[in-house]
Amino acid sequence: MSNEINTSEVPLQRESFLLDLLRELTGTLENVVGIDEAEGYVSLVGQKIGSQIDQSYKNAINVTNLSRKQVSEVLVDLKRRINGDFYIVEETDDYIILGNRACPFGDRVKDRPSLCMMTSNVFGYIASENMKYAKVQLRETIASGDAECRVVVYFKPNEEEGREYYKRSQ
Repeated sequence: MSNEINTSEVPLQRESFLLDLLRELTGTLENVVGIDEAEGYVSLVGQKIGSQIDQSYKNAINVTNLSRKQVSEVLVDLKRRINGDFYIVEETDDYIILGNRACPFGDRVKDRPSLCMMTSNVFGYIASENMKYAKVQLRETIASGDAECRVVVYFKPNEEEGREYYKRSQ
């Protein structure tokens, strides 16, 4: 390989490449099958990732079930670990409202609402596996042009709109 190529200023790194790849994959899905179907595909992936993350935290702190307080701490911590900036806006026994100033997908999330299903499904899976039920409502998202995200995770059924999740494992 020539020195000129090897030392050139090409903005290509593993993380940016993978984010671009994910953005283009979800964009292609949204264009080919529509946003609803694309969200369905991303939801399946989010469910699997949620299961892995849930088990990782339980193993790390040596518990078989996370408390409601631990669930909220895990949701914030997992996003922190992947360069999100989630924080608790409000917290009760019935729900958590989370804000987010920085998406883990960076600017690649713009105009890719199906990527928000990763957050919905990871949060929904972890909350429902530990609290038996969860409903996730994406009130505001950076992907849709909002300045920040507002995500509500409910722990009891209610009339609010959102995606419902039920405990799978026994």
